[in-house]
Amino acid sequence: MARGPNRRRVDRVPGERRRKLAAALRFAFPFVVLASCLAVAGWGVWRVTVSGGLLRIGEIRFDGLSRATAEELLELSPVAAGDHLLAVDPEAVAAALRRHPWIASAEVRRRLPAALEVSVVERRARALVDLGSLYLVDERGEVFKRATPGDGLDLPVVTGVGREDWVEHRAEVEPLLVGALALLDRWAERGLDRRAPISEIHLDPDYGTILWAGDEGVEVRLGQGDLPEKLARLERVLAAVDAEGQRAEVLHLDNRRRPDWVAVRVSRSRPPEQAAP
Repeated sequence: MARGPNRRRVDRVPGERRRKLAAALRFAFPFVVLASCLAVAGWGVWRVTVSGGLLRIGEIRFDGLSRATAEELLELSPVAAGDHLLAVDPEAVAAALRRHPWIASAEVRRRLPAALEVSVVERRARALVDLGSLYLVDERGEVFKRATPGDGLDLPVVTGVGREDWVEHRAEVEPLLVGALALLDRWAERGLDRRAPISEIHLDPDYGTILWAGDEGVEVRLGQGDLPEKLARLERVLAAVDAEGQRAEVLHLDNRRRPDWVAVRVSRSRPPEQAAP
């Protein structure tokens, strides 16, 4: 049986494989060292920032407080000193702070060194409303808090709104409160608050708006609608009554047949004389 030519196995150059391996190691070594350094540095950063105290909240600062206190807000906050700054959800913190009755809005910002800065806008009480108990009403007509002696507020009272109406028909009652606040604004714009500040506004579904003003409790029956013109007539009538040295007890501006008429009932007792300058 014929055999093909013999093939000799050609040996490689002695040491060639070792030289290639050494070259590969020399090429890879810097990258291995760099990767190791990055891993060590990353572990160090993680330990300092995440596990350590560098980004732990050291202070929570509040700005805009008048009625609410920092202690009250800290009790409501889901975040406390010592928590991690990066774990804070500013919107969640703001929502929690808005649960305080005096807080209308809140904005929470992260700051470095690790701290939270909270800017709040408080509600401004404009009136009281009698819902079985007295409650505070803000400038938007929202009932937001039961009144307490500690509030220290001397505000006009809105009556004629039942608690059941407020609970069951709030969408219908809120516009009435907004209208009462608008009356307070128009009263002040006409300068009538300097003559006789309003003490009570009564909202009657049949007779409209009735208010009491001044130290003597002058009763003003405004009825319904046409508020600016009625207040202008009221101002003129009060000036005329004062000029005659009289004091009005009741003024009717609610004549539906003759809306331009003003009926006045004057007091039988003379007003106190002013001392000569």
